[in-house]
Amino acid sequence: MPLQNRVTPSGDIIATPHRGLFTGNRGIIHDPATKTLLKKRWSTPAWLTCLCEFRGWRRKVMGGRSWTELFFLDEATAFAAGHRPCFFCRRHDAVRFRAAWEQGNGVTGVRARDIDAVLHRERLSGGKKRLHAVPIPLEELPDGAMVQEGTESFLVLQGRALLWSPSGYRNAPNALQDAMLLTPPSTLRALSAGYRPVLHPSAMALAA
Repeated sequence: MPLQNRVTPSGDIIATPHRGLFTGNRGIIHDPATKTLLKKRWSTPAWLTCLCEFRGWRRKVMGGRSWTELFFLDEATAFAAGHRPCFFCRRHDAVRFRAAWEQGNGVTGVRARDIDAVLHRERLSGGKKRLHAVPIPLEELPDGAMVQEGTESFLVLQGRALLWSPSGYRNAPNALQDAMLLTPPSTLRALSAGYRPVLHPSAMALAA
């Protein structure tokens, strides 16, 4: 049986055999004896997106009292859930993200914990996922932004909405009418400032 460790764009953590392109964490939120999640869904405001392989290190998933290994379909999914690149295993990407985040949000000299504090306010409302109004027409959103309509999540790529699933993306069956923004607004501004998230191959195939 797959472990409950896959993060959806809405920030929920589900069980699925599909691992995705990235791992990451929100601190320690599991019981290593049973490899099951605790009731809490985070233990730190630093929600990270990490490489699945780094310097040959291999981690035993939920095997100890270290951080709880979570998995994401791609970086757009991680951003939508409220995560950011890790400054340890993804330093180059993290530096690029911080520069775009500063440019998009009109600030300078921010530290990782400053970004975490903003994201923590933007991704949660009363302990649940916070949705935001879409600030511009959906087709003008930057590539990598994600929105929600009803119970479904969608990636915006080249002005089109692609339906998210744990295994990948497919074309949206209908035009979106009442979508709400999943990607935190400060991250959305970083995307608008030029940061390009890593997308799942299924999205790139649809864009080809």
